[in-house]
Order: sequence, then structure tokens, then C-alpha cells
Amino acid sequence: MRVASLPMYSFPETRAARDALWAVLADRLRMKGVSDVPDHLTHDTPVRDLWSDPNLLVSQCCGYDVVKSYKEILRPIATPVYDSPACLGEYYCSLVIVHEESPFEDVRQMKGTVGVINGPESHSGMSSLRQLISSTHTGGDFFSELKISGSHESSLHMVRTRQADVAAIDSVILSLVRRYRPDDLQGIRVMGTTYRAPAPPFVVRADTPEKDVEKIRSALLETFSDPATEDSREDMLLESVIPATTDDYWFMSAFEDYAAKRGFEMVH
Repeated sequence: MRVASLPMYSFPETRAARDALWAVLADRLRMKGVSDVPDHLTHDTPVRDLWSDPNLLVSQCCGYDVVKSYKEILRPIATPVYDSPACLGEYYCSLVIVHEESPFEDVRQMKGTVGVINGPESHSGMSSLRQLISSTHTGGDFFSELKISGSHESSLHMVRTRQADVAAIDSVILSLVRRYRPDDLQGIRVMGTTYRAPAPPFVVRADTPEKDVEKIRSALLETFSDPATEDSREDMLLESVIPATTDDYWFMSAFEDYAAKRGFEMVH
């Protein structure tokens, strides 16, 4: 049996919504003749294991991964549109956050402070912040210390509790926190935004036959326009989805290339 997962923005509060969305999508896939469609999503498995699984049918992945570590393994087929104030159509960004008592007004003023990222291969938490800083900073360290938290939620907590001075938090994550855990935003101030890029894509394995790619993409589009998924999508802040290819994710490489040309490598 194949494996399906929706690991991006996987708040416990939205698990039931993800399962409900999958139930409709799975039916659409079967109707189109896709074989071995799993009845249930795979939850609580490390994403590296999910994305490397040779039995993967469909998943969602960070755009930075599809042009870097998984460019030979995963293929984007659609980009989601999120109902989040900082999003513009299928483009999202990160919000640069500091403690509410921070004296800074721009992250580029924060040389010598303590930064935190969710991971070294994250577009929203690392690459977008690096690109922003590199507009005025070239070679050499910018932060006195750069911590790795493991998740956007942990980065948020570290800034809130003053274990770090600044972080870039995925704007969709912040919208979900605002909806489901508003107390976690106490003591936090949004200082600015990063530049936008296409939101984390829905992906299939790169070796998926073209006829199956079209079936899966078509099933996704139909599922997002089905009234039966309206409530679950609203719970997940999902408005719609548009077709996409790997070429649409050139933004991710451009962010990295800009910093590289400036000689700034935030993560060593």
C-alpha cells in the first residue's frame, strides 16, 4: 500500500481536518483510477522518512527541499493558497519576530544578537531570513550565536522567553498559532517581513508516471473546489490550490544565490 501524508503545518488541532480532507481526496484519486490509495494519512513520522519512502503517493514539502535535498526525489504538482494576512495568492512569506520589549526596528540592525532558526534547510525559517540580512551584510558571522530550535513553534517560544532575540516565523504558522494558541503570542512583536515565495507545494515522487501525475493533480484541484472540504480547509486556512511545476520554485534557489553572491553563509 502506498503512503500519503500532509506534514506541513501539522498542528494537533488540525489533525481531524487533515484526515477529513484526505478522505475526499482519496475518493477522487480512486475515481480517477489511481491504484493502492491509502485509506488514511500517515501521521507522526519524521518527514525525512516520509519524503524518502519509495511508496509515497502524495505529500507536502518545503519548497527549499524540492530544489535542494529532494530535487531528485520529489516533484511539485500544486501550490496551495492560504488564508493568512501576509500571503498574496499562492505566495507566502515569513514574519520577523522579536520580544515586545526589543529596541530594534529592523533585523538588519541586529548584528551581534542571538538568532534562532527552525532548521538549516528551511526556507521560511532560515533562507528567507538569510536573504533579508544579506542585503546589507556580507561575509562573516552576523549573529553572536545562531540557535537551531527544530520547529517554528519552538523558535517562537525561544524569542518569547528571551532565549533568542529574533526569528523568522512562517506566516501561515503564525496565523494558526493566532487561531488555536493565542496565548503563545503574548510578549511577541512582529518587526517585519521577508520577501515572498511560492507556498510549500504538494508533491509526488519524481519517478511517478506522467499519467498518474495528471490524475493526482486533477484530484487535488477537484478536492479543493468540493463543498464537502470547505470546513476542513477552513480549519487548515486553506483557500485553494493551483497547478505547479518544479520551475515555479526557482525563487528558493534565487534566495540562496543572492546570499551566496554577497558572501554570507548564515549556517556553517
